[in-house]
Amino acid sequence: MKRFSFILSLLVVLSMLLAACAPAAGEESSGGSEGSSESSSSGEESAPVELEGTLHVWAFTNEIRTMAIAFEGRHPKVDVVYTMIPMTNGEYQTKVKAAAGTADSPDVVALEAAFVKEWVESDLLADLGDLLPLTEELQTFPAVVEVGSHEGITKAYSYQATPGAFFYRRSIAKECLGTDDPAEVQAMVADMEKFVETAGKIKECGTGDYFTVGTPGEMLNPFLANRSQPWIVDGELVIDPMVSEYVKFAKLMRDEGYESQATQWSEGWFAGMNDTLKDANGTPKKVFSYFLPTWGLPYVLIPNSTSDSTDTGGDWAMINGPLAYQWGGTWVGVLEGSPNYELAKEFVKFVALDEENLTNWATGVYTNEYLKAIDPETPDDQQQAAGDFVSSQVVVEKIVDSFDDSALAVWLGGQNSYAAFAQAAPSVNGALLTGSDDAIQRALNDPLASYLNGDITEAEMWSQWLDAVRNEFPDLIIPEPPVTN
Repeated sequence: MKRFSFILSLLVVLSMLLAACAPAAGEESSGGSEGSSESSSSGEESAPVELEGTLHVWAFTNEIRTMAIAFEGRHPKVDVVYTMIPMTNGEYQTKVKAAAGTADSPDVVALEAAFVKEWVESDLLADLGDLLPLTEELQTFPAVVEVGSHEGITKAYSYQATPGAFFYRRSIAKECLGTDDPAEVQAMVADMEKFVETAGKIKECGTGDYFTVGTPGEMLNPFLANRSQPWIVDGELVIDPMVSEYVKFAKLMRDEGYESQATQWSEGWFAGMNDTLKDANGTPKKVFSYFLPTWGLPYVLIPNSTSDSTDTGGDWAMINGPLAYQWGGTWVGVLEGSPNYELAKEFVKFVALDEENLTNWATGVYTNEYLKAIDPETPDDQQQAAGDFVSSQVVVEKIVDSFDDSALAVWLGGQNSYAAFAQAAPSVNGALLTGSDDAIQRALNDPLASYLNGDITEAEMWSQWLDAVRNEFPDLIIPEPPVTN
C-alpha cells in the first residue's frame, strides 16, 4: 500500500536523542528489572530502571509491529516477538482465545473496535487501572477510555480516536452543485433529507454515471453512532429507530441508483476512489463521496486514489456530513495470567499513553528508514503514514498546526484534516459499544443484502436477522420486528 509520509526533522532528532530513555520520572515503579523510573524525595529524577525481557505480542495489524520496533528502540534489552494473524472469519479471535492460559499464550493482544468490548467484559484481560492517571495527563478522549473499561475496571487502551467524516470529490461538487467549498457543500448534506436531495442532483448531473456513495456498508456507522441506546439493554435486544432509518435509507439509495452497489472493501469499491470504476457493461462510473473515519484517509482513500492511469489526489475535500459518527480503532491489552505482566503493561503504556510515541506516530516519524535503524530486518514496506488521529488531546493540540502545510492538506485541497477531526472527536459516544455488537451486526449483513437486491421483503429481512440473533444469543430477549411499510 502506497504510503504518504512527511517527516518533521526536529521530531526525528529529538526521538533519536530520547530513544534510550525509560518512562518519565514521577510514575510508580513496577519493581525489579522491569520497573519504571521513580522521583527522588527532592523532586529530582532518579536514574531510570532499564527494561529487559521477551514480550510476545499478537495482533491483526502491522500497525502494532511498527510500535513494537519503536519500543525496542527505546528499550534495547527488550525483544518483542511479534505475530500477526488475519481477522478473516474470526481467525484472530479464535486463535487468541485458544492460546489464552496456555504455554503458547501471548502477553499483549490487539483488539479491534468490533470486538474489544467483548474482551473487556470478559475475564480474558488483566486489570490495567493503574495506568488511568496517564489518561488524565494526556487528556485521552473520554470515549476511548470508556470503551476499554467495564464496571469500573480498565483493561485496554487505544492510541487512536476515530471520528468519522464525509470525503467528497471537489470536481464533481463544482460540476453538479456549483461549488466545492466545504462550508457550502456541508449545508447541502446537513441532514439526511438534504443528503438525499443532493444525491438526486448528482445523479441527474452525471446522467446516471455518477454515484453519490459506493456502498451502503459505509453508511451504517453514521446511523449506529446516533442511536439513543446500545444493542442490548437489561438482557433485551434494542432495535433503535436509527436502525430502521438506516434500512430505509439504504433501500432508497439502492432503488434510486444513488450508490454503486459495490461491495465494501472490494476492488470495485476501491476503484471508485481513482476513477477506474466500471459497470457490468464496461461503462466508466464516478463516485462522489465516501464515509470514512480518521484512519480511512491515510490508509484507505489516499493509497487507493492512484491507479496506473489516474490520480485523484488534490480533488478531495472533507466535511462532517449529515451525521456525526465514529468508526473502528485498535486497543491493546494484557492477557490475564501473563508471566510478563509488568513488561507487558509498559508496552501498553508506550503504545497508547506515551506522548513522544503518539507524536511520532501521528506525524510520520516512523519511516521505514527510522525502523530499519532499530531493526535491520524490518520489511521494506513497514512504516507509518502521517495523519492517524491519536487519542490524546494534549498531543493533538501540540501538533494540529503542523498539518496546515502537510501532504495530507495538499491532497485535500488545502484542508487541515487534523483540525477537522479534532473538532469532531469530543462528540464520540463510547457508551454505545457492547461486547455483542460484532455478532449482532454481522447477522444483519446477509438479510439486508438480500432485501436491497429485491430478493426478499423487508418483513422477511427483519425476521431472518432476528432469527440469526436468537440463535447466536439464546438467552437474549428478542423484540417484535419493526413495523414495515
